Amino acid sequence: MTLTQHVTHMPQFAATATAAATTTAAVEIRCPSGDWLAVCGPDALIPGRGVAALLPDGAQAALFRDRAGRIYAVGNRDPFTGAQVLSRGLTGSAATRPFVASPLLKQRFDLETGSCLDDPEVSVPTYLVRVRTRPQGTAEGG
Repeated sequence: MTLTQHVTHMPQFAATATAAATTTAAVEIRCPSGDWLAVCGPDALIPGRGVAALLPDGAQAALFRDRAGRIYAVGNRDPFTGAQVLSRGLTGSAATRPFVASPLLKQRFDLETGSCLDDPEVSVPTYLVRVRTRPQGTAEGG
């Protein structure tokens, strides 16, 4: 998993039964405040499809998982149109760089850096992402 990734909010979390205990896995995004926000279960992220999440500050993030299992999170707002649509964009790669193409005007944004591949003066924010596993019923956060 790369350090720069985006997450979208979905209420479901993956529960895994083990012989000793039941655990819950959650994809978490690091908010601009520095806090971690549980967004969805890892199984909610399907390669090639994005998920949108509402962050505590009102911003939106778009989360993507590639076929290798890496998770990325970028801002959901298309800077060219102002629409919150990047989570609905098409994913691909250019010169080994993973990107999402806006569904509106088709500008491509690097999923690791947020840079626009079609206009180097434009970018979207990126967010750190992690997958946390903890025993079911324990407190979230930190």
